[in-house]
Parts: sequence; C-alpha cells; structure tokens
Amino acid sequence: MPALERAEPRPASGTASRAGGSPGRPVMLATLDVPFDPAAVAFALDSAVEGGQRLVVANFVERAPLPLSAMLGYDDLPASPEMARSVAEPVRLAQSLGVQVTWLRVRSMHPVPALLEVVAEQDAGLLVFGPDRSRMSRLRYWRAARAIRSSVTALIWLAGLGSLTGRPTVSGWPAYCRPG
Repeated sequence: MPALERAEPRPASGTASRAGGSPGRPVMLATLDVPFDPAAVAFALDSAVEGGQRLVVANFVERAPLPLSAMLGYDDLPASPEMARSVAEPVRLAQSLGVQVTWLRVRSMHPVPALLEVVAEQDAGLLVFGPDRSRMSRLRYWRAARAIRSSVTALIWLAGLGSLTGRPTVSGWPAYCRPG
C-alpha cells in the first residue's frame, strides 16, 4: 500500500500528545551491525503497535579509522545481504501494520556512543537493543549493555535476557527493580 494512502497510527487511549504534535516517544530497535534477534523484533513491533508510536530501526556500523579507506570510498560499503534482510524485515512488517517507521544506518568509529546519542536525539521512550547474541562476542555485548544501562533514561529491553528469565526484561526502572 502506498505511503500516502496508509493511515497514520493512532496514540493509545490515555496517551497525551506532545506540543510538537507527535503522539509520544518512539520505540527504537537497535543493533551493532549484527542481525536482529527475532524476539527483539517481535517485542519492538508489539510495543510500537500497542502504544501507537513511531518505530525507529537503527543499525550502528563501526567505521574503520583508516583515512585512505575514507578517501577511496571503502568506508561506505553496502551491508551484507543477510544484514540488509535483517534490517528490512522489521521495517516491512511495521509498515504493513500501519506504524510510521524511520530507518537509520549510522556509521561511526565508536558505535556504542553513537547509539546513545541517537537514542537521546530521537527521545526514545523504549530502547530495544536486539542484536542476535550468537553472532556477537559476549564481551562486546556486555560492554554495550553496560553503557546503555548507565546512560539511557528510557525503558530498555536487552536481547537474550528475556530468555533467561522466561519473560522480557525491561530496565529503566529504579535501581532496586533492575535485574542484575
């Protein structure tokens, strides 16, 4: 269905509109150049649909700090076909459900601080950090999760923790309520 004919998502009952006309804070689904965990995609889509919020799908790619690669244009290589499918699938699903979607690919020499900056710029109400944990080193994941927990003021859902407890884990609550 063409975007011009698609109905705009409605805010959930009881959700106050902000002064800018935006119906609340968006849901952000983010990864560090690793395919998404299916549970993270499902949680982010459900949250955006149920809350009537915009979905921001973001892939944060580490840019090699080599000046020659930047001059020759190798720092802007296209994503692998698997990664492109992984990012395009939540966008397609959200659009089919009538959710407004913003798709970002952010290249940075420091992708985790870039993620934190984009979350603040987008004023996200919920951050779903959803890389497939089997495709990412444990140390890299836990460093990113620690930085996210210490810096983000929004609610946070971290991939993989929900499967350990049998239910999705949402951080962002007072310190005495946070898992771990």
